[in-house]
Amino acid sequence: MTDVRPAVTVDGPAEAGVLDTLFHSDLGGHEQVVLCQDRPTGLKAVIAIHSTALGPALGGTRFHAYADAADPAEAALRDALNLARGMSYKNALAGLPHGGGKAVIIGDPERLKTEELLLAYGRCVAALGGRYITACDVGTYVRDMDVVARTCQWTTGRSPEQGGAGDSSVLTAFGVFQGMRACAEHLWGSPALDGRTVGVAGVGKVGHLLVGHLVEAGARVVITDVREQAVREVLDAHPGAPVRAVADTDALLATEGLDIYSPCALGGALDDATVSRLTARVVCGAANNQLAHPGVEKDLADRGVLYAPDYLVNSGGVVQVADELNGFDFARAKAKVEKIFDTTLEIFDRAQTEGVPPAVAADRVAEHRMAQAAGR
Repeated sequence: MTDVRPAVTVDGPAEAGVLDTLFHSDLGGHEQVVLCQDRPTGLKAVIAIHSTALGPALGGTRFHAYADAADPAEAALRDALNLARGMSYKNALAGLPHGGGKAVIIGDPERLKTEELLLAYGRCVAALGGRYITACDVGTYVRDMDVVARTCQWTTGRSPEQGGAGDSSVLTAFGVFQGMRACAEHLWGSPALDGRTVGVAGVGKVGHLLVGHLVEAGARVVITDVREQAVREVLDAHPGAPVRAVADTDALLATEGLDIYSPCALGGALDDATVSRLTARVVCGAANNQLAHPGVEKDLADRGVLYAPDYLVNSGGVVQVADELNGFDFARAKAKVEKIFDTTLEIFDRAQTEGVPPAVAADRVAEHRMAQAAGR
């Protein structure tokens, strides 16, 4: 196979909208964007490095087709930019010595994913010389990272047999659960979730583990997912438990007595239409980039909805893979993730003191840490 190197290093493709995002928008400011291509394997990928102020960029690799987009490549690029920026904030808020990066492999993983493609992708990451450290994300798994690691030493999320931490979804779900407990403490005066009704939209790698924590805590759980098999697996895993499924997210949002809404699928879950239909008092989920556009955080606050910033409560996975770089210790990593409970409460308290939504308070803390590291 041909040696794979980044096809081009740019600040975005030759498309005005994306260039505006990078150069003129608050959502831009990325240090580096790399487009990778390997025609023999069909690899087309975007690697976005938002910041290395705190250290090498760390973030997962998403493998997704973006089939509903008019231009899948542009949609993938925008997703990579948004996700990379989110990782900078997530890693800063988690106190990790890492900046933010993210990669997207464009295409249907069920059709395109091969060992050769993953090896080619590993060479793309390796060509960055450690500026970006990769891991799992939507569409990629531990077994994939084991393959990528064969051509790239800057790979985490590997299997324990290969010296890795295994599935990072384990501590991601645990961290979201800690965030929910903090929401309950702040809003209702107790972290207990027994008797609360929680709606989980998306029961994939993280969502199905989150359901397990909620059932153990005594919560009533309502689930939905576009994949019937995923729903069936969750229901089968909890026979006799107060877990039921509804047809779609609209039905989930309309659930009577819903206390907590937990978006655990792809980003953009909280748009104007969704927020207007929310009856839950709390939003706390695992999905990245849940706010569809700036201003949604204020709409939530104006409606009296307590929003736990996604990059705060879903940081358990990146804490887990970061620990892998020092020789993984599950107990040590879990103890760090447990602190999400305290950090979430601190963000809520700061938001009240400053009179801003929690998302704004969290952004300010993360931005301060990055600015300090950059000497600004």
